[in-house]
Amino acid sequence: MTSNQETLVTVFGGSGFLGRNVVRALAKRGYRIRVAVRRPELAGHLQPLGRVGQIHAVQANLRYPASVEAAMRDSHVAINLVGILTEGGAQTFDAVQAKGAETIARAAGATGARMVHVSAIGADENSPSAYGRTKAAGEKTVLAAVPSATILRPSLLFGPDDQFTNRFAALARMSPFLPLIGGGVTRLQPAYVGDAATAVADAVDGKTKPGATYEIGGPEVLTMREIMEIILKITERKRMLVSLPFGLAKLQAMFLQFAPGPLKLTPDQVMMLQSDNVVSDAAKAAGLTLEGLGIAPESMEAIAPQYLWRFRAAGQFQRKST
Repeated sequence: MTSNQETLVTVFGGSGFLGRNVVRALAKRGYRIRVAVRRPELAGHLQPLGRVGQIHAVQANLRYPASVEAAMRDSHVAINLVGILTEGGAQTFDAVQAKGAETIARAAGATGARMVHVSAIGADENSPSAYGRTKAAGEKTVLAAVPSATILRPSLLFGPDDQFTNRFAALARMSPFLPLIGGGVTRLQPAYVGDAATAVADAVDGKTKPGATYEIGGPEVLTMREIMEIILKITERKRMLVSLPFGLAKLQAMFLQFAPGPLKLTPDQVMMLQSDNVVSDAAKAAGLTLEGLGIAPESMEAIAPQYLWRFRAAGQFQRKST
């Protein structure tokens, strides 16, 4: 039987939020890991996640096929985690999430490697947002090049250093109110990043169905209002929740897309919030979910207190309110 030590897995985008959790999960299972990133000199934080020599970072840019082909040399599995929430310069949604995914898939297909592609539940060729359309285009090109590829579509991911719960907790620290775009009725199914990483590692193990699309969601469906209330409860801050109509939010986003930190909001993000982001009934019926893989998903209320405590007025020394 082949040992995992003999299997080389190339992880594109392995230094990011989901990436470092995937690298940790693969390292625990004994795989050799090549992390393909644009700036390998900034990926040193991944080294302690595995044994000496188990994790190696290399340079690769999805806009340059030759670098992707070099990163895939002698690799048995390709994992694509690359995605962006905002565009900047040459890093456009189309270049990264559509054409970039195609570049990786073609390189994997040329070498006979298996592939795991992480997309998003919001992937839809008819989506009003460029993010959703390019995610759908990426899935299509991946399956065209590697028909046996596993597609994983996570909902909102949360965990330490995420760009969602941490963002609004930071905003609550500086603002007397939190905005509820569209009234806060959009439904999401937040998934713990560790559970999503486990699903990716299971796909590498061969536990997923070839060519299937799995939808990754947590144990609860929550509205944006409910998520904000959870964040405020954990950080023990009292803030007004102010409804912001989609039309007004789009107008404000025209200016806030240039804002720094937690204030940043783009028109495309507003359009994404116009649709629910939850696991479909079809995926549940087919067993193409975390539960279908035998993973019991963690809830936001169970995990978020472990890292959002730093946003309390006195941090970890805050006295619990009665």
